[in-house]
Amino acid sequence: MKISYNWLKQFLKTDWTPEQTSELLTDLGLEVEGIETYQSVKGGLEGVVVGEVLTCVKHPNADKLKITTVDVGTDAPLQIVCGAPNVDAGQKVPVATIGTVLYTAEGESWTIKKGKIRGEESHGMICAEDELGLGKSHDGILVLDNDIKVGTLVADLFDIENDQVFEIGLTPNRADAMSHLGTARDLKAGLMQKDINLELITPSISAFHVENRTLKMDIEVVDKELAPRYCGVSISGIKVAESPAWLQHRLKAIGLMPLNNVVDATNYVLHDLGQPLHAFDAAKISENKIEVKTLPAGTKFVTLDGVERTLHEDDLMICNGDKPMCIAGVFGGLDSGVTEHTTSIFLESAYFNPVSVRKTAKRHGLNTDASFRFERGIDPNTCEYALKRAALLIQEIAGGEITSDILDFYPKKIKDFEVRLSFENTEKLIGEEIPKETIKQILSSLDIKVNNVTEAGLGLTVPAYRNDVEREADVIEEILRVYGYNNIKTTEKLNASISTTSRFEDYKIQNIVGNQLASQGFFEILSNSLTTPNYVALSEQLKEEHNITILNPLSNDLSVMRQSLLFSGLEAVSFNINRRRGDLRLFEFGKTYHGYGDKREEYKHLSVFLTGDKNSENWTDTSKKSDFFLMKGYIIAILERLGISRFNESPIKSDLFTEGLTFGLGKNVLVEFGLIKKPILKHFDIAQEVIYADFKWDSILDLVKHNKIKFKAISKYPGVRRDFALLLDDNVTFESIYKIAKQTEKQLLTAVNLFDVYQGKNLPKGKKSYAVSFTLQDENKTLNDKQIDKIMKKLQSNFENQLGAELR
Repeated sequence: MKISYNWLKQFLKTDWTPEQTSELLTDLGLEVEGIETYQSVKGGLEGVVVGEVLTCVKHPNADKLKITTVDVGTDAPLQIVCGAPNVDAGQKVPVATIGTVLYTAEGESWTIKKGKIRGEESHGMICAEDELGLGKSHDGILVLDNDIKVGTLVADLFDIENDQVFEIGLTPNRADAMSHLGTARDLKAGLMQKDINLELITPSISAFHVENRTLKMDIEVVDKELAPRYCGVSISGIKVAESPAWLQHRLKAIGLMPLNNVVDATNYVLHDLGQPLHAFDAAKISENKIEVKTLPAGTKFVTLDGVERTLHEDDLMICNGDKPMCIAGVFGGLDSGVTEHTTSIFLESAYFNPVSVRKTAKRHGLNTDASFRFERGIDPNTCEYALKRAALLIQEIAGGEITSDILDFYPKKIKDFEVRLSFENTEKLIGEEIPKETIKQILSSLDIKVNNVTEAGLGLTVPAYRNDVEREADVIEEILRVYGYNNIKTTEKLNASISTTSRFEDYKIQNIVGNQLASQGFFEILSNSLTTPNYVALSEQLKEEHNITILNPLSNDLSVMRQSLLFSGLEAVSFNINRRRGDLRLFEFGKTYHGYGDKREEYKHLSVFLTGDKNSENWTDTSKKSDFFLMKGYIIAILERLGISRFNESPIKSDLFTEGLTFGLGKNVLVEFGLIKKPILKHFDIAQEVIYADFKWDSILDLVKHNKIKFKAISKYPGVRRDFALLLDDNVTFESIYKIAKQTEKQLLTAVNLFDVYQGKNLPKGKKSYAVSFTLQDENKTLNDKQIDKIMKKLQSNFENQLGAELR
């Protein structure tokens, strides 16, 4: 939310600097995230002075240029080459001196420099109206009044607005502060705590009166729950035109583009008082009757942005009979808005149900200044005041007469809140005793009325516009923020409670694995659980009927809960690759969400991504691509770190992978990993291989909790290694060699390792060579050659008989 410092000073005549003001607003809970400078003329005409043209002669080398000498109040006149047809001796003109920065209409800067034009030196520029940003005319230079003194700053001659604009990060509960008046109200309360008592100056509406009653409107509010209050008045004889400069500057300062004097007036009052208003062209309201009601579902309506929208049966509409004119509290209609031909308007000021407005705005994907305020809850009791304020402003800048009484539908007044405040609870929550008189002063400065006072506490009435203050705790929070959080002393004693938790808590296991992956060069990512429903089409394992759909999605791309972490991870991979970061190691802890009929289930996963080169490019080492086996090593390291060393390995059956493996134990799948299929990668514009691992975290946690740690002493006796070079059929896997070896010698064989594979020249067709090492060790004695040879012969025999192996 943007708040203009100059605008704020219309309510409070403070001499505080913008920086001091921003600090106090932040202390009050209206956090100022930044301060921007606004200038009605960009650059503020700095460096532009009034000069007098002393001489003006034709340029010897150009027909349309003239050489002038201009007195700008310096020791010597300046020679300036000028192409304006109206320049002449004796004129007082604006001169941009050397070094002056001017701006184009698009906001681009350019600097005045000393130069030569067709062979003649030029030491500045005599400016036209548009070159200074003072208008649009470029017919010739701007000629000033002859009475102006030479050397006068041009900025002093024109009404240039210089302002500081606060960017306030408004929290959703502070609906009362969504205007300059609301911000000034808070600022006044904060200043009072610093013994600065300023009067809050509110705009006067005493001049409001009805000139005649020639344009009477009838109002019928059908849906009273959705529109608790609805006010309106007619104004005739207006002239729609451009707004005056001061109003345009106010709106531009807070980022709004002026449209015309009527619309600008409603926008001004919106940001002035926080009350949204809407002006209808009265000529487009047949039978002078307005109905506030809902319309049948499917009704078509074209909004001001030219988009045709299909109405929901719960959308509250401002109607001309059965013809919709405006989505109540959200957006106006194209056919009923104010145009340059409008001469009479019906001005609306209302209080709409916040929940209804919020749902309607979400349904249609609209977020307007009006809906922003209505859905958070505005002051229901300011409708008439804001209506009169806007009507007077429109009369001031667009002319016209008030041609109807104010119509005010308000059958059931929204009451203020009654709250009881205990002094004991106040001290308990704040942690420090605040003097009772200070408490009463703070409450009074916030328009919270003190009805009765006892030794125990206060009886209070909270105004209706403070819809975030309904409980005792809310009142205490208000007292504390105005008193100042920084004024509460901290105690020297620090209390802390220590809780005992299991070492198998989820977050502890996550930290163990996360730290291990980070030490291996992985980066953790956090992706959105909301995703697009289109991803289920990339895999037959995912079903559209299992999607959990968001009722009010921000967009179609964020309309369902994810069923897999793969696609959100590939989005991150693609994002990095497109920014020239192709060597990636990523991991993420997250959940997937599934709908099975009426049941909703969620599962936790650890996803790991590996792509690009294994090591950074280096002159001592050739680059090598990350591969399937590197990922396998990382996965086994994670499982072993968690004490899971026994698991089964089997080929994966999944349409996500070209090749891959599953590690499981019993019926539980622990992890699936492999190379992602190219069509899936192509969907994310990824041209390089990506290896992906999906840990079923719930299964892993269950195993870890039941895993018993066993300690084993390191053997005092050495191990012995023997190698075989086996000639095998192409279809024989290392896994089969491993299993046969382990079954052959269960006690002394401690490790089996494949350290070389050869296929090609000098081998028979359909054959390959495996170089396999076997490590033998006895825990109780040193092995001798006789024992070792016996075991190796037995291994050789079993490989030959079961696999058809031959020793090379």
